[in-house]
Amino acid sequence: MTERRDLWAMERALRTEGFRLICGCDEAGAGPLAGAVYAGAVILPPEADLPGLDDSKKLTEKKREALFPLIQAQAVTWAVARAEPEEIDATDILSARMLAMQRAIDALSVKPDLALVDGNRDHGKHAAITTPHRLVVKGDSLSASIAAASILAKVSRDRYMAEMAERYPQYEFERHKGYPTRRHYELLAQYGPCPIHRRSFLRKL
Repeated sequence: MTERRDLWAMERALRTEGFRLICGCDEAGAGPLAGAVYAGAVILPPEADLPGLDDSKKLTEKKREALFPLIQAQAVTWAVARAEPEEIDATDILSARMLAMQRAIDALSVKPDLALVDGNRDHGKHAAITTPHRLVVKGDSLSASIAAASILAKVSRDRYMAEMAERYPQYEFERHKGYPTRRHYELLAQYGPCPIHRRSFLRKL
């Protein structure tokens, strides 16, 4: 229980400052060679009952999948958005991350008073977080809202990559989710890139 209380400390402190609708926002899939970058945004009610909530990277796939519907059911509002591989190539991955996160925030049915954004960057050359926000380094380990957003983004992206694995089975996306593993590079060398590969990430090939 201590860990869960710690995760809510940031939101409680912000409520004492007068913020009521606090949105967590995080992205997943900045590093892969293929596929869209996803972002989640969520406004949770105070002290929502989400057992085991944590940074998505610290959770097993089974635990993330179990928390995903709980977050959806308990959230005041939630949204998932993405920036496509073509958008990444046309700009850069930092701008695409900002674009995806702002899209997720914009898709919320209730406008937040404040967004807590994971990381230390809120703008790239071509896109920025425009909602009133605060940056939180390692926020997915420090904020319940950001942790929940990280799960929404990660699970959504993994499901998308499972669909891409069916569409492009030769790349084994179900195994590596598009990340730059040795096997992924072997398959790229064998088959060349497919339509969802990020050409700007493949200049070494």
